[in-house]
Amino acid sequence: MRCPYCGQDDDRVIDTRPSRGGESIRRRRECLACSRRFTTYETVEEPELYVIKNDGGREPFDREKVRRGLARACEKRPVSKERLDELVAALETDLRNRLVGEVPSREIGEWLMRELAEIDEVAYVRFASVYRRFTDGSQFAEELRRLTRTRKKRRARRAKKPLREQEPPLFDLERD
Repeated sequence: MRCPYCGQDDDRVIDTRPSRGGESIRRRRECLACSRRFTTYETVEEPELYVIKNDGGREPFDREKVRRGLARACEKRPVSKERLDELVAALETDLRNRLVGEVPSREIGEWLMRELAEIDEVAYVRFASVYRRFTDGSQFAEELRRLTRTRKKRRARRAKKPLREQEPPLFDLERD
């Protein structure tokens, strides 16, 4: 590795440890020529992931573009930057786990809307209005009705789930 200070490529590794949740390796190095220390990161080079746009065009998947769209939808909402970063990372992981090189933008938008509906309903409607290109208030109203129906169904499913068997009491008042 070339030293960023003196330009020599003779160094030794002092420390190695996982970084960024195991997605990369952090190496602390010392230049043998000038004795200065520097850090390098080693990551797996993943194959390019392409997004197929609605018009048929293709472009490389851009995490920052997705993150900017989510940030705009979540503006002035109680959604942290960290939560948005987690969401973008989960999306990219899901797309890469499909083991295909191209993904339609429609699938990305639908995936993000499902997740946003769980995180913040206002952000969901904002995102949906841009993604689905709403042109008037009736489309907003229909999306809100759809969201309300989905929320009711989700609550009904949760209510039908059986309660866990309760643990026996630590002591029985009637026996003691």
